[in-house]
Amino acid sequence: MFDCIIVGAGPAGGAAAYHLAKQGHSVVILEKETLPRYKPCGGGVSPIVGKWFDFDFSPAISTKVDTLRYTWEMGDEVEAKVEGIEPIWMVRRDIFDHFLVQQAQSKGAELRDGTEVKGIELVGDTWQVTTSNGTVAGKYLIAADGAKGPMAKMLGFKDRKRRLAGALEVETVAANVPPVVSFEFGMVKNGYIWNFPKADGYSIGIGTFRGGEGQDFKKILDEYAQGLFKIDINSVKQYGHPICLWDGDQKLHTDRALLAGEAACVVDPMTAEGIRPAIFSGIKAYEAIHGALTGDSGAIAKYSEVMADEWGSDMKWSQRMAAAFYQFPKVGYKVGVKRPAATVIMAKILAGELRYSDVAGKAIKKMTSGLLPGFGK
Repeated sequence: MFDCIIVGAGPAGGAAAYHLAKQGHSVVILEKETLPRYKPCGGGVSPIVGKWFDFDFSPAISTKVDTLRYTWEMGDEVEAKVEGIEPIWMVRRDIFDHFLVQQAQSKGAELRDGTEVKGIELVGDTWQVTTSNGTVAGKYLIAADGAKGPMAKMLGFKDRKRRLAGALEVETVAANVPPVVSFEFGMVKNGYIWNFPKADGYSIGIGTFRGGEGQDFKKILDEYAQGLFKIDINSVKQYGHPICLWDGDQKLHTDRALLAGEAACVVDPMTAEGIRPAIFSGIKAYEAIHGALTGDSGAIAKYSEVMADEWGSDMKWSQRMAAAFYQFPKVGYKVGVKRPAATVIMAKILAGELRYSDVAGKAIKKMTSGLLPGFGK
């Protein structure tokens, strides 16, 4: 009998497992893949997550960047350097996720990878989880199995607020990679293209975050990669995957169980940042489970409120910014992205030093005031 069963070994599951195990609770992580496993993801991480743990993440960081480059239809380039805060971490998810799980294991958490969940049942006050490798019993359950995972449905969350975004990504190997993050805003509708550097290559991807389906992602991404980086994406494996964006406050708990990470739809609707919110939700899930295990009868129900207050309240402003920016991206690029202060502001949001609510009203006003004749989409 475990105190907590965690399904999914991504950032949310790993974060929850680490903190629960550190408190002396018995924890098992069930992961259908065998770790380390590849996960398509740009791999940009806000360094603020380092403050939420008591160990050094250096072994899991591929490189750090403090320079961002923006383009509009591969031209109209602007480059900005982030100063005054720690550079953004660039990670490979197979290494990063496994590292976080290993830290949890060092505190006593058990990992059962290569173990797929087949069914769940709450019997009295105990979860019985049927897996491909037998049955596991636990007092509490955290579903952190991602955007495509079945756990939310198994737990009865049939009508979740889910805004699914689509993405296509490739990983390439290259030498002498400059530590510069690149974003392209003009070639794809309702989204952007990114190129995130790693120590030994690039993660290049394309996504739409407010509709925009039906575009030929592969053709657009190939044109971008060839045009700016002389990279042939047809020579490497391509990965398509959904992204589960935050789309409003909702119930994230049920009887003795919580949703965390993309299963809880926590991805930032403006930037599609997912690792920091996933880890944040994992830590809040830990706090709720720890509270329940130590006598707080209302701790599980409070989780939904905490996520709404501490994450959702700011995501409402992110959603408003996204609606304005992706409706009129050329205006947003001219009056927002190209401003010297824009990169610093966004970096501070990612670092937790600013909230969207601090800047969104002014930013939206700037974008709407920029709608002059002939200066639209």
